[in-house]
Amino acid sequence: MENSPSSSPSPVRVRFAPSPTGFLHVGGARTALFNWLFARHAGGKFILRVEDTDKARNTDEAAQAIYDGLRWLGLKWDEGPQVGGEFGPYFQSERDAIYERHLERLRAGGHLYEDNGAIRFRSPRETVVVDDLVCGKIAFDLTNPGTHPDMTIRRPDGSWIFHFVNVVDDMEMEISHVIRGEDHLSNTPKHIELYRALGATPPRFAHIPLILNRDGSKMSKRDAGSSIASYIEGGYAPEAVANYLCLLGWSPKDNREKIDLAEVVQIFELEKINRRNAAFDLDKCFWLNGQYIATVTPGRFRTLCLPWMDRAGLDYSGRGEAYLDAVLGSIKEKIKTLRDVPAWTAFFFTDDFPFDAEAVQKTLRAPGANERLGELRARLAELPEAEFTHDGLEPVFKALAAAHGVKTAAYIHPARVAVSGRSVGPSLYHMLAILGKERVLARLAAAPEKAAAATVV
Repeated sequence: MENSPSSSPSPVRVRFAPSPTGFLHVGGARTALFNWLFARHAGGKFILRVEDTDKARNTDEAAQAIYDGLRWLGLKWDEGPQVGGEFGPYFQSERDAIYERHLERLRAGGHLYEDNGAIRFRSPRETVVVDDLVCGKIAFDLTNPGTHPDMTIRRPDGSWIFHFVNVVDDMEMEISHVIRGEDHLSNTPKHIELYRALGATPPRFAHIPLILNRDGSKMSKRDAGSSIASYIEGGYAPEAVANYLCLLGWSPKDNREKIDLAEVVQIFELEKINRRNAAFDLDKCFWLNGQYIATVTPGRFRTLCLPWMDRAGLDYSGRGEAYLDAVLGSIKEKIKTLRDVPAWTAFFFTDDFPFDAEAVQKTLRAPGANERLGELRARLAELPEAEFTHDGLEPVFKALAAAHGVKTAAYIHPARVAVSGRSVGPSLYHMLAILGKERVLARLAAAPEKAAAATVV
């Protein structure tokens, strides 16, 4: 017997149904993303349903981590917890009455029997053909009870088995397509048997490839990069992570790796999902994150950076968006994660910034450094305010270097450490222009004393 599509198309309704027993895993997030993409492409609904029947392992914190992770990725659900909807409740723990009703339907149809306190479903013993949108048609022979025993519907303690409540929920919520990991493919023929016993037409199935590590092993919760929370805490841009997750089993077919979700929505089709397993590469995700940060719009970059600046206690109040955007724009192509933002920008917002010990020893305590800072300060003091720009500052440094027969770096390096406390940072001329003439002169004057007082190990 074959699972084939119905003759009349129904509205697209898909669901992501995680268990709140831990953090949101990359595999789960990728499943949620593919469901969301398919729903948005088809103009359908994306439903979040929480499978929380495992009372011993489920926690409110884990459920919140799922909500936070999905929202961080930009995957807004149309129905579910914290949103509501006409097909609720959206927690399995609140749906007992619904399960009882369908259990009685199966019992009345002669599909159930008791076995040592457990309730089992009597398989019709047939070959079930799953017509999968990704994997193609696959026949499952369920005729042998030795290899395919009757499945348990309810345990002796009264708790429900996943297979039964999963099918009932998909029926009740009118799910049109079940998009899930390939590890569930072997369960699908048993689910189809339940659908038919309950008099329902099964949804279309699409089993997406597993995510494997570089060594070919299945990605587990212990592997680096397996938790969406690790990207949030690691300072990744959510657009970059969502982009990378798209590439785990799907591609735009033109060798592009950086592609916005809005465009993916337009071209996403289940039939275009790769059949082979996806290889997870954290280095590639890290690279892609750098690409996003370097090219994101100033307004979006500001939105991404401010939480990290707040966390570090940076006081940017009263500076204005133009100043903030100038500061952040100067570091955009330098940093790789948003975690770097506070260290690269702190000196823009306070004159009480720390000096890097190694930079002090190598640069400010080098022979002639104080004299060069004095020469530079004297020359910059003569520079009109209107010329305190990148184009106006560069000739000053070059002229001083030429006059003393040294490389420009002999003035650039001590100036950088003097005004920022660091040996690395944004383009020096841009940095000085953003800080402004008054602050730069004051910092150049104070640098020798601060360098002398700095602790160098």
